Amino acid sequence: MLVRRLRPIPVEAVVRGYLAGSGWEEYQASQSVCQVPLPSGLVNASQLPEPIFTPAAKALAGDHDENISFERMVATIGWDLAQRIRETSILIYTTAARMALTKGIIIADTKFEFGLDGDDNLVLMDEVLTPDSSRYWPADLYRAGSNPPSYDKQFLRDWLGAQTWDKTAPAPDIPEAVIAQTSAKYQEALSRLTA
Repeated sequence: MLVRRLRPIPVEAVVRGYLAGSGWEEYQASQSVCQVPLPSGLVNASQLPEPIFTPAAKALAGDHDENISFERMVATIGWDLAQRIRETSILIYTTAARMALTKGIIIADTKFEFGLDGDDNLVLMDEVLTPDSSRYWPADLYRAGSNPPSYDKQFLRDWLGAQTWDKTAPAPDIPEAVIAQTSAKYQEALSRLTA
């Protein structure tokens, strides 16, 4: 394994091709996501006219990341770096989404994390395009208006959301059946994408 020391960039690079999750919630309130204006009349899980870049500020451990505008990202890390990250993220997403669709999978959205090496080269770090960082939907079950079943951590998120806790550590104990079903969803994504 090759390991390199990087200086993490304190912004997550989120690309959305569909309106779901926190993006859908934000759209309902403002008809935009991270101050990116979107057409009126979109519904939950709508495919966007083109993928959009919606960064998030990295939170401290245990806190939730915060959706931010591109302008705030620029103020945090500078125009050149922000623009390189945006362009690179959209290119990776569109390439991966096109490939996944040939396998019957929609990548609704995903996030990337970047760092800089000792020579200030931009490097993609952390895991990429896994069910932990991406929202995977079966293309044959997709219908705008509601989220289709997914092959990602949404199942676990939904289970946690149904529990009575204030979303601060420690989280409730997760039953073995929930762990097994989450694992099965990840395995289904892997088998579909590599078939």
